[in-house]
Amino acid sequence: MSFQGKAKSVIVGHAVADALGVPVEFMSREELKKNPVKNMREFGTHKVPKGSWSDDTSMALCTLDVLTSGSIDYEKIMDNFCKWCYENEYTPTGINFDIGIGCSQAIGNYKRGKSYSECGLSDEYSNGNGSLMRIHPVTLYLANSCMPIKEKIEIIHNVSALTHAHKRSMIGCGIYSFILWKLLKNPQKESIYRGIEKAKEYYCSESELKHYERILNGKLEKLTENEISSSGYVVHSLEASLWCLLTTSSYEECALKAVNLGSDTDTVGAIAGGLAGALYGYDSIPSDWKDSLIKLKWIEELCQSAYKD
Repeated sequence: MSFQGKAKSVIVGHAVADALGVPVEFMSREELKKNPVKNMREFGTHKVPKGSWSDDTSMALCTLDVLTSGSIDYEKIMDNFCKWCYENEYTPTGINFDIGIGCSQAIGNYKRGKSYSECGLSDEYSNGNGSLMRIHPVTLYLANSCMPIKEKIEIIHNVSALTHAHKRSMIGCGIYSFILWKLLKNPQKESIYRGIEKAKEYYCSESELKHYERILNGKLEKLTENEISSSGYVVHSLEASLWCLLTTSSYEECALKAVNLGSDTDTVGAIAGGLAGALYGYDSIPSDWKDSLIKLKWIEELCQSAYKD
């Protein structure tokens, strides 16, 4: 598969699973066990049409649109976040119906005149998943770059810090990126572990790495569902997404397992769905789910513009 095809698999895989999770966001795991998600739904939590994606995909598309120019421009990314937040651009229906607290505050800081390098929240309590859910367009952009790994990770951290500037959030984005890079080169489950090992090597001197111990010890897939949290905390979201990827054998199974964990269904679904897209490929995403995705053609056009073979 061409690199452009792989990138499309990740971007669309992310958006589709996001849309699967939107109607049941904030529902409990117990509620979903009684009425599990099996296909695309409409309305629900946010009362939006079937195939509507949330802030996860909107913020990713804000970033992806900047990448079509051939460079990473932090200020332009923040400008696009403002267009999304205040002008309803980059939304599926013309209405911004979902935004996290941390992202909202950071975008507000930028709107009020703070520099893009100072607007992100850096306190320990600002470690939601708001940068992890949107980092994949940049991770893809850097995948084939010949720049040193230190420079790549610095860019990943900088893009995280636009909204989430605490080291824990930045490391979460870094771990995710190492895993995705390995999956793009070799779409096998073994690549997940190889990515984790690379992350361990890179961050070995970082004290914040201890928060990701359950991922780093290589035993994540041995955990039971009761030991997995699907909250909006960055560590929980990365754990849950990787657990779903490691304990399933298809895109469909992974995405459904992720959204049926309950709570932050759209984000856990989106992160897991993007990685599952990398692992299983574009054709593995159910056609009816892709066909239901609002603005699919536009999303695919952005991919074609941003990623070249």
